[in-house]
Amino acid sequence: MAVEHNILPKTLSLAVHELRTPVTVVAGYLRMLLREQAGPISEKQRKMLEEADRSCGRLGALVAEMSEFGKLEGSDVTFARQDFDLSALVVELASGLHDAEDRGVQFEARAATPGDMKEIWMTGDRVRIAAAVKALMQSALRERIEPGLMLARCSVLTGNPHWGVVAIGDEAVLPDLERGAASPPPEFDEWRGGLGLALPVARRVIEAHGGAVWSGTGPQARATSALRLPLTR
Repeated sequence: MAVEHNILPKTLSLAVHELRTPVTVVAGYLRMLLREQAGPISEKQRKMLEEADRSCGRLGALVAEMSEFGKLEGSDVTFARQDFDLSALVVELASGLHDAEDRGVQFEARAATPGDMKEIWMTGDRVRIAAAVKALMQSALRERIEPGLMLARCSVLTGNPHWGVVAIGDEAVLPDLERGAASPPPEFDEWRGGLGLALPVARRVIEAHGGAVWSGTGPQARATSALRLPLTR
């Protein structure tokens, strides 16, 4: 019996359809309880409901990722086409990222050379690329064990085409990550627990724009990542 090649997108589409409604209903009832629409609740009950609401939110985010992943696997997605500054996008994302500050980890965006961040223009789906870059940043921060400073560094690799490169990690490992942009990048471990489907979606979005994503090597490889995207000018 022949096996359909597009069975995964169809399976994910069915799962999303079956999960989306109950997740929405549960989230709605939790919010009603938190607003005390069914009567007063104690402080202990509120904390329990808030934790349930956060968990429901994570489940809802996973359902959304499953939907996006299925579309990307089935080539059933239309990307927006707009010009935007990749370096400005990285700065914007880095400034709003505070996931690891409670562990003493700070996160900054910098240029590869001293001075102001230069404009790095590309054409593509800014919203989806932003989500992909943010997923890589959050993944690196999640894997960082020691307190300290992590960087997202932007640079341009000239050639045909010109590449915009974003390397994420400790300052000491950034040069090695950036050198990976000039050759076929090494494998990228996208299947990591606790991150849902954010990394598989990120890789597919970047590759759909003609780019690539990779990690460093060594024991701290998971606390690093890098990507390249073709530039408009």
